[in-house]
Amino acid sequence: MKIVDLAKADAELEDLLGDVERGEDVLIARDGKPVARLTKVLPIRRTPGLLSQYPEWRDWKYDPSIFAPLMTDEDLEAEGFSL
Repeated sequence: MKIVDLAKADAELEDLLGDVERGEDVLIARDGKPVARLTKVLPIRRTPGLLSQYPEWRDWKYDPSIFAPLMTDEDLEAEGFSL
């Protein structure tokens, strides 16, 4: 990891980005204290139609009942919980 002062990073940003593209992390410091880190961003790989090979996903529908409360307020009060 390369550590660079903020003023030098400002002046040499393009060179630092080249280092990052080659896989080196760059730590930017102000007055000797770390402020930011430049690191390479990895691409997100998406495969269109990936779920089509799983037939059970083809007919999947959103079911709002999965977010319904498990117990009503009356049930909770009958169990001794106060609301």
